[in-house]
Amino acid sequence: MSQAPAPPRPGRRHDREIVSLAVPAFGALVAEPLFVMADSAIIGHLGTPQLAGLGIAAALLMTAVNVFVFLAYATTAAVARRVGAGDLPAAIRQGMDGIWLALLLGAAAVAVALPAAPWLVGLLGASGTSAPYAVTYLRISALGIPAMLVVLAATGVLRGLQNTRTPLHIAVGGFTANAALNALLVYGAGLGIAGSAWGTVIAQCGMAAAYLTVVVRGARRHGASLRPDAAGIRACARAGAPLLVRTLSLRAILVIATAVAARLGDAEVAAHQIVLTLWSLLAFALDAIAIAGQAITGRYLGAGDTAGARAACRRMVQWGVASGVVLGLLLVLARPLLLPLFTADEAVHGLLLPALLVVALVQPVSGVVFVLDGVLMGAGDGPYLAWAMLATLAVFAPLALAVPALGGGLTALWWVMGLMMAVRLVTLGLRAASGRWLVTGAVRG
Repeated sequence: MSQAPAPPRPGRRHDREIVSLAVPAFGALVAEPLFVMADSAIIGHLGTPQLAGLGIAAALLMTAVNVFVFLAYATTAAVARRVGAGDLPAAIRQGMDGIWLALLLGAAAVAVALPAAPWLVGLLGASGTSAPYAVTYLRISALGIPAMLVVLAATGVLRGLQNTRTPLHIAVGGFTANAALNALLVYGAGLGIAGSAWGTVIAQCGMAAAYLTVVVRGARRHGASLRPDAAGIRACARAGAPLLVRTLSLRAILVIATAVAARLGDAEVAAHQIVLTLWSLLAFALDAIAIAGQAITGRYLGAGDTAGARAACRRMVQWGVASGVVLGLLLVLARPLLLPLFTADEAVHGLLLPALLVVALVQPVSGVVFVLDGVLMGAGDGPYLAWAMLATLAVFAPLALAVPALGGGLTALWWVMGLMMAVRLVTLGLRAASGRWLVTGAVRG
């Protein structure tokens, strides 16, 4: 008599869920910096002032988009809860509220960016030769901000529906279209930096249209309303406000770190920028696991399964530690190959080596931090995340600002960055252990 196959162990079931969500999410995350890289590669051949103008305008645009990333985070958690509760029409309706909020915020951002473009460019210290190019690029590309924010919100909808493959496909299509349009408009049509901006706007609008097509089809299939609902939009804004505070606090930490590095010297700030670039690249890999954490946690809590949420959290923490160890080792092994890619300056090389070692050592801690951040976002625990990040900023700022005064260098600054991650580990770990985030139901009360 044959025996029925044994059911998969919970750990393996969670592994399949994590991999199926995290791997496509990582691909979609990487597509974002590729947009900027493609623009830089094409504009760089026009001249240094044009490239400098692009750099300034892109920094302003990326800051604006990163500030509104809560549109993706809050929408993922809210939609996933309703999926867990088995109410797909309400899940899609919740997602539409997030998309309407994105459109409203995008329109407001355009209304500010267009007249303020020269002032914003000047605020970043653009030279007289690069400023006109920066203003041109910023004013044109600002027209695509509503589409960019719709992409964020719609990405959150699909993640909440446990679908990270469609965002990957749309991101790849958007990157391909952006590169082709930039080459065509910059060189073929002779529009210069304006052509690059228009190419990016068209690509972003195309991505937004693709997302909306998918979401609208889902809404019609499940009978969900597409009309804006004032109460639902206000609820999305309330859920996103704490995550906005969290994001602004994190951005403040990164700005302070760069400002301190600039006070240390030219070689130090150059080395810091390289370290920060590599640190951000590693963060994409860890953030992919955090995105899986958002979607899985929200679904379990929406279904009222606190035991499943705890088990998934434990498994993802293990993934975070293992991923951090692997990424840290890869960074150590790749250091001799990475340094020549960025600069030939031996002085910068000397500063980079010890700083990168610190980053490598901190990666296992970072892995756990990213996972717990994602789990608590998926649980809708935004207010705690806001207060925890404010507390982290309060610890980090005086220590970082003291580095130059105490004669410390770039390595000391990155040890303070490592301490910042340790503080986040403590605050998030205590919350996860307390179980107070385990609030069940289709809507977090």
